[in-house]
Amino acid sequence: MDSGGALGRLGEYFFNLDVLGRYYPSMLDGFAVTIKVAALVVVVGLALGLTLALLRCWNRPWLSGAITAYVDVFRTLPQLVIIIFVYFALPYGGVSLSPFAATTASLVFVLSAFSAEIFWSSIQATPSGQWNAARSLGLREHHVLRYVVLPQAIRTAIPMLANRSIAITKGTALGSAISLPEIIGTAQSAAQMSANPSPLTLAAVLYLILFVPLVVASRYLESRYKWQR
Repeated sequence: MDSGGALGRLGEYFFNLDVLGRYYPSMLDGFAVTIKVAALVVVVGLALGLTLALLRCWNRPWLSGAITAYVDVFRTLPQLVIIIFVYFALPYGGVSLSPFAATTASLVFVLSAFSAEIFWSSIQATPSGQWNAARSLGLREHHVLRYVVLPQAIRTAIPMLANRSIAITKGTALGSAISLPEIIGTAQSAAQMSANPSPLTLAAVLYLILFVPLVVASRYLESRYKWQR
């Protein structure tokens, strides 16, 4: 086999500069959509997860049971199933969401469920002596939680939250199933129109640009905030 010819065909099919030049503006638009969805998912998902974990500290059986059910459901269901349900089923109940809103809401549900469990486990892992010592100083229960336990729990949770956030935000690609114009959806459309897979190569590069810094940051946080063993 002619290696030069094989490389030429590889370049033509996967690194075609004419195709990339024609479609890269729309790919950058898809990149911007992916960043917006990912940022909203992380901010809202972590905030909601922390809120759910704090509500469990209220020690109300009915509330803890409801939160546990929520966490179990959204940790178990595949992300694609949730996205499709939110987008196609909710309109029958009178709630219609755009592809952007449906994808974002679905991933928020998933991340909040995982982060709620991570926050709760970190709170529970705080030594009981910390609680008792704070109470002995005259602090009320909510002050103990806010000023003593929660800072330690968040520090413990940071590495796990970072890894889980990265894993779930990659689910933005699943939004292409409901026509969200993110990176993968835009690349697939461009590849079909051009009859050339080069846009998918550009999509892979854009994902690397987006997620490699996040992975590096996650490793730094894991090293920075891990407890001494």
